[in-house]
Amino acid sequence: MAKPRVLISDKMDENAARIFAARGCDVDVITGDTPDQLKARIGDYDGLAIRSSTKVTADILAAAERLKVIGRAGIGVDNVDIPAASAKGVVVMNTPFGNSITTAEHAIAMLFALARQIPEANARTQAGEWPKNGFMGVEVTGKTLGLIGAGNIGSIVAARAIGLRMKVIAYDPFLTPERAIEIGVEKVALDDLLARADFITLHTPLTDETRNILSAENLARTKPGVRIVNCARGGLIDEDALAALLDNGHVAGAALDVFQTEPATASPLFGKPNFICTPHLGASTTEAQVNVALQVAEQMADYLVAGGVTNALNMPSLSAEEAPKLRPYMKLAENLGSLVGQLAHGALTEISIEREGAAAELSGKPITGAVLAGLMRRYSDTVNMVNAPFLAKERGLDVREVRHEREGVYHTLLRVTVATEQGPRSVAGTLFGAGAPRLVEIFGVGIEAELAGHMLYIVNEDAPGFIGRIGSLLGDNGINIGTFHLGRRDTGGEAILLLSVDQPLPEAVVGQACALEGVRTVKLLSF
Repeated sequence: MAKPRVLISDKMDENAARIFAARGCDVDVITGDTPDQLKARIGDYDGLAIRSSTKVTADILAAAERLKVIGRAGIGVDNVDIPAASAKGVVVMNTPFGNSITTAEHAIAMLFALARQIPEANARTQAGEWPKNGFMGVEVTGKTLGLIGAGNIGSIVAARAIGLRMKVIAYDPFLTPERAIEIGVEKVALDDLLARADFITLHTPLTDETRNILSAENLARTKPGVRIVNCARGGLIDEDALAALLDNGHVAGAALDVFQTEPATASPLFGKPNFICTPHLGASTTEAQVNVALQVAEQMADYLVAGGVTNALNMPSLSAEEAPKLRPYMKLAENLGSLVGQLAHGALTEISIEREGAAAELSGKPITGAVLAGLMRRYSDTVNMVNAPFLAKERGLDVREVRHEREGVYHTLLRVTVATEQGPRSVAGTLFGAGAPRLVEIFGVGIEAELAGHMLYIVNEDAPGFIGRIGSLLGDNGINIGTFHLGRRDTGGEAILLLSVDQPLPEAVVGQACALEGVRTVKLLSF
């Protein structure tokens, strides 16, 4: 089996390449490519490790025929077209914790620099002045710090600020009351934060919901004399509005490490009173750069070699330790999704994935992703766990996950139900022996079968002679039967036959099967 090939296209710690090699990957370090050069090169690689310089556009992804994973050594992935990567089936990972302390410390440093006007005082002193009476700072002790975003970095800033005897309030829709108590902050609405905070720091990604969160309107709601720090993402603040409020004194100071346009060679903020800035240095410490390089190499190698998924932005996480345990379930889930997708007619509006018994104790997201990967193959032959949820959402499919704590007839069970124009259609499966996936129910009929290769699905009247007729038909046409599975609702009622064959059936043979006495439905299946 060929080794996975990885391209490191941005400068990062040399130990990253060593980790890839030690984990069984072939790795090339080629930095400084133009977009056209990268486009010409990327088709040879399974993995792409980047920092902020490489721009992974839809055009680049279109040429990435083998690419399975993109790893960003750092937090921000503004330079990766994630929707295009998802549609292509490429996992996008980042390293959200490798530079958290570094970025949080930079925010605190900027806060102090604002409070005591250190940069301007330094510049004038070094220019030969002694402006001892020209700078009147403020203490941070006892002041209220407002966090916009209380995730990993925000919580570290909160801990440092609490240590400085500041009161910390936080606006974050995802912050639970329990977590707020745990990190020692008061959870508030955004309007409340704007009205109360003496200092505001931002620690949120740039999304459609957070873009321009400090708009002109919101900036006008801030407490007079507020000081604002942004070491998160450019685009969170209306820079023109902030410049105007610095001019009129409503905002007493602002410190930015990030800008809406970078490199920021010009800005309406440059030259404004008590404005300080740094050129996106939040993650720029020796320790952080080593950490994120090592982490991205470990994460990407885990995925390429062992199937582990860590810190992925477009698919569920799955550790290298969990992967072997979940693999048979994911195979079963994919087969069930594929089966119901091949048999259900018309447009699908809803899918329910139920886990029962031992399956209920496992992570549900990877199983759901596998079911959708199987189901979505009715629409695309390039679908996988990454782009399947994307395709399902694109088609308006309502996806529901149900976990049952009870254990039924089977020790472990997965059930997949889709809503069709004819009503709900459900299939179920379990694991036999050493994790062997088995179908155990189809559309309410109990039937045990292995789903593999080329199969024939037949619904017929339960009457004597049918098995002989279908066997003779296939034998007369040189079709060898591999396995043969029967199930029925009631004696003399509707029966289901699932059989595997060594090769796909010609259309003429399918037509002959449809014409057999008692046959209601014939469907070719492939797994």
